[in-house]
Amino acid sequence: MKKLKQIAIQIKQEFEVFRLVSKHKQTPLIAKLLLGLAIGYILMPFDLIPDFIPIIGQLDDLVIVPFLVYLALKMIPNPIMEECRKQVSL
Repeated sequence: MKKLKQIAIQIKQEFEVFRLVSKHKQTPLIAKLLLGLAIGYILMPFDLIPDFIPIIGQLDDLVIVPFLVYLALKMIPNPIMEECRKQVSL
């Protein structure tokens, strides 16, 4: 149970870091767009690939969102990420 609480805290901190990064003035526009697309995809009331299609329907959520976040994080310079992580850890 303690491990789950720790993971939940980490996830909450990462979301806060992503929020700060997306508002940072030096974050590249394409990275901001990719993060926005990832959030939009999660909040979208329908799926691009319906869930009733076996395997592929469920995998799209597990593949598309992490891929968009991964691409965005690769485009964000390390000093910006470090600065935002410091703000969250304070």
